[in-house]
Amino acid sequence: MGDVNRTAVTYKYEKIRAVANGMLEMGGSTFLLLIALKWLHAGAIEKALVAGGGSTGLILSPFVVWWVSRKGLNSTKAAANLSIIGSITFVIMAVLPYLPIYVFGSILTMACASSMVPLITQVYQENYPEEKRGQLFSRTVMIRIGTAAIFSELVGRGLSYFDAFRWLLLVFAFAFLVTYYCLVRIPSQQLKDSGGSHPLRAMRFLKYDRLFRYTIICWTLMGFANLMMLPLRVEYLANPKYHQSLDVKTIALLVGVIPNIVRLVMSPLWGWLFDRLNFFALRVILNLGFAIGILSFFTSNSFTGLLVAAIVFGISSSGGDVAWGLWVTKFAPAEHVADYMSVHTFFTGIRGVIAPIVAFQLAAADVPINTIAYCCIGMIILASVLLLFEIKSGNRKGGGGKIIVEEIPE
Repeated sequence: MGDVNRTAVTYKYEKIRAVANGMLEMGGSTFLLLIALKWLHAGAIEKALVAGGGSTGLILSPFVVWWVSRKGLNSTKAAANLSIIGSITFVIMAVLPYLPIYVFGSILTMACASSMVPLITQVYQENYPEEKRGQLFSRTVMIRIGTAAIFSELVGRGLSYFDAFRWLLLVFAFAFLVTYYCLVRIPSQQLKDSGGSHPLRAMRFLKYDRLFRYTIICWTLMGFANLMMLPLRVEYLANPKYHQSLDVKTIALLVGVIPNIVRLVMSPLWGWLFDRLNFFALRVILNLGFAIGILSFFTSNSFTGLLVAAIVFGISSSGGDVAWGLWVTKFAPAEHVADYMSVHTFFTGIRGVIAPIVAFQLAAADVPINTIAYCCIGMIILASVLLLFEIKSGNRKGGGGKIIVEEIPE
């Protein structure tokens, strides 16, 4: 299959898959937890487990990449198998709606969805031309965001009219089937086994690729700070002790609707910039956007300030979608994009579990929320300064000849 045809086929089915992804994204971020709260009366531990399903999958992604490469499977075929597991699990959850089964199923389904990310990133490396990769990816992100917004509105209305949740679980099962349908039709290559006898062998690249290690450290600083403040946005708006006490509709507007509309509008621009800008320069711009958004959100006493913060957050998040999903394609040797991405997703999962716990513990200890915000802004600025020291390396392409994988010891 020619390169042009591979690109066209991949883009065709990625647009369809984006619709299913939008549904599953809202399941992982909102509705699975809502079901656990409203219908299954989950306790604190169960709620935490349900909410952490996606991060669990990111932590497990190096194990998935290791297993797929050891078996010599195609990336899309392996990801499709994960989709089947997710679909079957949702059906079981709908048929047997008991809390222990539901909690385990929520973790497994969202882990299946997020652990396939490095496999899909490898496909983007193989099938999307470098000069258009960001643009093609951002267009499917637009579809995903638009679907998530519409789906959220429809499901919210549906749950208010029909006091049942099993039908929603079956919708999620169908979304996984659509994902399977798309993935088995997208061409991909066998994932190359880079050696190593254990599931975390991709971590070797941190040792032998200095720039990759440096970028992961900077990303961890920024990401931990951002993930601390993300869940505190709802806390800040809803908890009376912060003197906002906004109603649910207004909170949804500031936390969900406005940022997602902005993400939808801005995604094409960030995709275009990703293809053309020095990546470290792009990352610094995004970091400063997140810092400004945190500052304006958590130090504002007016609705106008909160509105501006929501818009700034949406702008930065739309760029973050593209940068997070594709940056390793600029740095990794082409055949090892999945390995590099699995390391990135692993650390994302780790901070995705720890950062919200730290944030809520500090808030529970009555540490002023603006103090927490200033500390996180400091971490983001530090990450940005560190990236500036390596700004000349931000144009590295596919490993840039910096490392030779065959010479790396197992």
